[in-house]
Amino acid sequence: RGPVRARATVVSAAGVAVVVGSAALLGPALAGRIDDRPVDPRRYVPPPRVESLDENPLIRISGWALEPQQKLLDVSTRGSGDGPTTIRLAVLSDYDGVTWRVGATYRTAGRVLPGGDPQATDVVRQEITVAGLTGRLLPAVATPRTVDGARVAYDPQSGTLIRPEGLTPGLRYTVTSARERLDANLLATADVPAGAQVARVLRVPDGTPERLRRLATHLAEENGAPYARAAAVEQFLAEHYRLVADAPSGHAYPNLEFFLFGPRGGGGQRGTSEQFAAAFAVLGRLTGLPTRVVVGFTARGDGPVRAADAYAWPEVLFAGVGWVPFDPRPRPDTAPRPVEDDFRPAPPSPPPSEVPEPTGTPPATPPAAATPGRSSGERGGPTPLLVGFGAGGLLLAGLVLAGLVGCRRAQTRARLSRGDPGTRVGGAWRHTTDALRLSGRPVGGDLSATEVADRARRALAEDTGRASGSRPAGDAGTGDPGADPVGLAELAGLLNQAAFAPGTLTDAQADRARDVAVGYAAALRAARPRWRRLLWSAHPGPLRWPR
Repeated sequence: RGPVRARATVVSAAGVAVVVGSAALLGPALAGRIDDRPVDPRRYVPPPRVESLDENPLIRISGWALEPQQKLLDVSTRGSGDGPTTIRLAVLSDYDGVTWRVGATYRTAGRVLPGGDPQATDVVRQEITVAGLTGRLLPAVATPRTVDGARVAYDPQSGTLIRPEGLTPGLRYTVTSARERLDANLLATADVPAGAQVARVLRVPDGTPERLRRLATHLAEENGAPYARAAAVEQFLAEHYRLVADAPSGHAYPNLEFFLFGPRGGGGQRGTSEQFAAAFAVLGRLTGLPTRVVVGFTARGDGPVRAADAYAWPEVLFAGVGWVPFDPRPRPDTAPRPVEDDFRPAPPSPPPSEVPEPTGTPPATPPAAATPGRSSGERGGPTPLLVGFGAGGLLLAGLVLAGLVGCRRAQTRARLSRGDPGTRVGGAWRHTTDALRLSGRPVGGDLSATEVADRARRALAEDTGRASGSRPAGDAGTGDPGADPVGLAELAGLLNQAAFAPGTLTDAQADRARDVAVGYAAALRAARPRWRRLLWSAHPGPLRWPR
């Protein structure tokens, strides 16, 4: 038994040594694998192939604009409110100076899509039936959370969908989306993110035309806040360019330069929403804003979505807010102003000329020779001519003043009575801010509507108190500079509603905005000195001030 026990002891010791050695050698490696992310089997499945038509759907805008009655979709929505619903087709984040591209990585997804719901959202349910829309991109309201009725692939970064098999007429699917609600009060002071995470949407490719850079610098000079810069770009495009359906497609640098600076009578300064959105995105990046271009449709209630409802719009990323859409297209009832009115490149400075050295003594001027036979009393010839020139000058000045008054009244009528309720509310707001500017208190684009309304109330209180002379400035009317006797806070609320809930305003609300704006301008004008009240209605500023 002794030899057997000895052999058993040796074998056991050898086994224990092998186990301990293996644990010492393999233990750290196995422990390191515990914290690794589990293998995603989808990484071994090649992503669906995307055609060029789906990689750059922006080029389809001009074709759809020429066939406005083509039926693309049938849409039924629930939970979207009473206004129109924006359906997103594609998000284009990459620009190389020639074309905008989607640049998305689609992965096959199930019925429930990845990603958590935003903190404040509206749930929108859409039932969509494909009619004439082709390609693989699947339209949906941002941001989709569940999809039924179609096998899809999903890009979480852009929140867009494709159907790998392609779209076919009659395809019917249902999407539930979580649409984020924007807080308008955060935009005025919101910053834009920076760093490697947003380098893709800040990149400006080489070869940017110099005139585009100068225009971007011009728009950013007086607008330090990011939202003010974005609003300035939006306003400039909306006021100086025409939206047409027959403009050729193209958004490369040469196309954008011709769109922005081409001769008005030779096809320049006119385009579809493709050029408006692409120009905004490029100018925005040149001013330091992270931008992208989105292609989609506007669904006005339940029913068909036609090619006329397709358009492109730009979006800007704000820290703490998210992607905010902008609409640089002009209003249908406004005529564009020439670009040269607000942006004229500075001419090159002439070379300095040589200044002659001064002489020691100035040359003597010979006295004028008197005309013989005529005395000073007989020199009455120029007097009738001077009287004629004076009368003609007064008549011309009167005609100019009358013309300015007429133009100002026509502008006021167009602002307050034409267009849909949202457009009229915007006109009432411009009437109010122009009145502030005429009183010597212009407001910058970095202020929110609520802040502008508060400043306008204080301005009226100060001017009324100064005009009465019996109360200190800021103690007029109600005695409280924060009082709102004309309803400016209500007007600011209607403006925010028009901007962030388009299509929800009523005619009664637009009429209320008009009454508030007219009443405030009249009260501010009445507090001016008499000579300034006479010039108030003829001041040419509101006709040329940028919006």
